[in-house]
Amino acid sequence: QVQLQESGPGLVKPSQTLSLTCTVSGGSITTVDYFWAWIRQPPGKGLEWIGYITYSGSTSYSPSLKSRTSISTDTSKNQFTLQLSSVTPEDTAVYYCARRLSTTGADSWGQGTQVTVSS
Repeated sequence: QVQLQESGPGLVKPSQTLSLTCTVSGGSITTVDYFWAWIRQPPGKGLEWIGYITYSGSTSYSPSLKSRTSISTDTSKNQFTLQLSSVTPEDTAVYYCARRLSTTGADSWGQGTQVTVSS
């Protein structure tokens, strides 16, 4: 069964780049029909989709975050990475990585990791 785990710094200073890695086990990020997504949940708010990357490297980002967001893969490590630049305290949230099967909508989520933007 596929497992996803987020990792990266829990504290980022304003104006810096937030960088998180999702390590996938029990499945390959190169498998067709899956896309690999990042989602976040600010405190007291709902889930917000950030973007995704497919097995082929095609990406899609939330319009509100696109200018600051980059998602990439490292197939040799079976990982995909989120980079969010120029962060502010408004970017403080629990960040999740997830996998979705495009043909059915079935999905798997990581446990989430807290990221706080503060000086």
